[in-house]
Order: sequence, then structure tokens, then C-alpha cells
Amino acid sequence: MADIARRTEHRYGNRPTMKDVAARAGVGLKTVSRVVNGEAGVTPDTERRVQEAIEILGFRRNDSARVLRKGRTATVGLVLEDLADPFYGPLSRAVEEVARAHGALLINGSSAEDPDREQELALALCARRVDGLIVIPAGDDHRYLEPEIRAGVATVFVDRPAGRLDVDAVLSDSFGGARDGVAHLIAHGHRRIGFIGDRPRIHTASERLRGYRSAMEDAGLPVDEAWVSPGSTEPERVAAAVRGMLAAAEPVTALFAGNNRVMVTVVRTLAGHPRPVALVGFDDMELADLLGITVIAQDAAALGRTAAERLFRRLDGVEDAPERVVLGTTLVARGSGEIPPTAR
Repeated sequence: MADIARRTEHRYGNRPTMKDVAARAGVGLKTVSRVVNGEAGVTPDTERRVQEAIEILGFRRNDSARVLRKGRTATVGLVLEDLADPFYGPLSRAVEEVARAHGALLINGSSAEDPDREQELALALCARRVDGLIVIPAGDDHRYLEPEIRAGVATVFVDRPAGRLDVDAVLSDSFGGARDGVAHLIAHGHRRIGFIGDRPRIHTASERLRGYRSAMEDAGLPVDEAWVSPGSTEPERVAAAVRGMLAAAEPVTALFAGNNRVMVTVVRTLAGHPRPVALVGFDDMELADLLGITVIAQDAAALGRTAAERLFRRLDGVEDAPERVVLGTTLVARGSGEIPPTAR
């Protein structure tokens, strides 16, 4: 029982140190340091004893001192909007792959679209001495990062630009993509087209609404404000907006969904509608190909990869002016956006 107690006494919270390794291997602290850091001057037999002690004790090197010496932690932070959103999966993975290629570890977290939580998370990552930050912003004022940037934290914004802060940003062409999607509906005969989007304070949402209005204006078509419904992506709100547009005296014959979460609810709501309604959505989504949904696809992986590559360029010492990189979108026609208008 005493032996079991000794083995479990420090199970949590007390990590073995180099001093513990030295005691178990019967060598000096400097010898353990040389083995751990791959330095010369240790005999093969002594190195074997130290490595055995390391394995038995489960010792892991504490890099804090090396961080202080080198000034770099080989970690970068990623602040996402929502870890559950499938759009951010390929984006996050692309950032991680670039970080790994540079020998860095990625730490990420979600702001849940809350500006206060975004700030708290970003500053917490900075307090843990990350070398750089990639941020998908929830707020519209990012001056809180100015002291961190002056202290050397490389920072790149992705998907949406920073607010009141001049830093690199990598974006999709939300305006051009939405304009192309609505123009596609117009080309297939639609004149009454509804727009259902996210909160207008969000950069991507406002740009997509602007693209919708631009396409309608270019075609000489009036926009009834009853056809425009920005707001939360909660299913109840989106479904109510769809039903309202379809129940009007002059119902819309087509819909443009401003993002993948909106589109999912629109598809479910249209499933119970007696007449076919054309649909184009911004963002691709799982099973959209099987369901025949026409989309404006953006390359989330390219967004993440481009942002990460820009971040590591900064970490490598590139000091040119902050740049805004805009990546194009692709219209993928699958059937729903090609449905012609039908009489009520």
C-alpha cells in the first residue's frame, strides 16, 4: 500500500523536473541538461540511463527558459467566430498545416460572435506569449491589439477586416460573389428576389447585401424592402422571413441566402412550400451537391492558408505596408438557382 501511495502521491499537478531525472539516473543536473538539449559531452551509457529515467518519470522539457532566451514561443493563436460552423473547419486546418510546416503549434478558440469574448480570448493568447495572431473578428474596434502589435505580435485578420486598426487582412469577395449569385437568378427570369442575410454590422453580411442591391440596380429592377431581411441566423427568424416573403401579395420567386447557416434553414422551409422557388446560397455546405443547391462557393482553406502564410512572412521579418488580399468566389450551378419563375 505504501508503494502505491508513493506512485500516486504526485499524480496530478506536479510534473517531474530535471532534478528528479538526475536523481533517478544518478548523474548531475548539467548532464541531464546536455541530454535534453542534444548537446555533446555525454557518454552513450550515461545518455541511456538519463533517457530511461526520462521515460520512466514521464519528464517533458519546460521550454519557458528557452522562450525567454529566444524571444519566440513557436506558437500562434487563431480566434474563430464559431468552432461548430463547418466553414471554419477547412480554414482552421489550413492555418494549422502552415504553422506545422514552420515548426509552430496552433492554439485556437471561439469568440461565439461576441466582441468582448473575442477581445478576452485574443489578449489571453497574447498573455501566453504567442508569436502571432490570426483573427476572425466579432467586433468593429480592434485598437486593443495596438500594444500587442507594438510588442511584436504579428497579426492578420481573415474573413473580415479589422476595425480601426491597420493590419493585414485576407477576405473573400463577398460583394462580387453575392452580385454574381443574384445576377444568375435575374438571368433565369426572376424579378422579385428576396435576400436573407446575417446581422448587417458584420462586414461579410453588409457586403453581400450590397452585392444583392448592386445586381438588382444593374438590371434596372426595383427592390421592395419587404424582400430584404438581415438579422440573426436563428432558424426561427430565418424561417419567418422566408414564409413572409412567400405569403406576400406579390411573393418573391427566388431567394438569395447570405451564408450557410441561413441557407440550411431556407432549404428546410422551402421543403414544405407548394411551389418551386429558386435559391442561390453564399457558401457551400455538406450535401448541397446531392440536394442540387446552387451556391457561391468561397475557398475557406485558401483563406486560412493565405492568412497563415502572410503571418509567417511577418514573423520572418517582412515589414511592407499592411495589405488587403481579396480572394475570388465561384458560382456552382446545381439546379436550384436555375428554376424559372412560376405564377402564383
